[in-house]
Amino acid sequence: MSQLFYLKECSSTNDEISKFLLYDDSDFISLHTFNQTQGRGQYGNTWKATAEKNLAFTLAVKTQNILVSDFMFNYYTAIVIRDFLANLTENIVEIKWPNDIIIKNKKIVGILIEKKKINQNNYFIIGAGFNILQEKFDEISNAGSLLTQIGTHFDLNQFTLDLHDFLSEKLKKIPSEKEILTIFNTHLFRKDKISVFELDQKRQNGIIRQADEKGELWIELENGLQSFYHKEIRLLY
Repeated sequence: MSQLFYLKECSSTNDEISKFLLYDDSDFISLHTFNQTQGRGQYGNTWKATAEKNLAFTLAVKTQNILVSDFMFNYYTAIVIRDFLANLTENIVEIKWPNDIIIKNKKIVGILIEKKKINQNNYFIIGAGFNILQEKFDEISNAGSLLTQIGTHFDLNQFTLDLHDFLSEKLKKIPSEKEILTIFNTHLFRKDKISVFELDQKRQNGIIRQADEKGELWIELENGLQSFYHKEIRLLY
């Protein structure tokens, strides 16, 4: 059983969803708004969105139903959202490690997954901000929207309904960790291409080779192959 709730405005759907986790028989409970005022991203970053142009969406999933590691669950969530957008837009959609979604070199979706204990149950709280109809991104040069990247005006309500159904269905059947890792690397943004990175406040060329099961990214730099956790190195694009 799944539930989908709506708020006209809220600070953060990841914070507000705890008020809706009242249905013990519901495995997938979602909350969404088209006007999120204090969205959060990975590692303390903020996620800014124009009201009534974009979607802030959070899905709560009981951890007892998830049999893969936290890293693999993060990867699989990114894969599912990537697949949803690829099916919807019929475009090439990629995953920028660890879990941003990219179309035509622009970030369309940011994902934040947290673990919380609410009403005696442990949950994965999957938060995702989707840029859908926004046209200008003055302050965030690497961001875009479905409208700017593919030129399509999506109906926000139908988009949300389809997303909720797709995520809920796909999270019922999580594949093996080996399969998740293979799929994730297949769609990894800038994999096996020469890219520019910022490391220790210096720029250098490198080639992304793979993401591993520990959540690290392996990059071939000028002094050899090295692994990094998120925020230890920055991909410039």
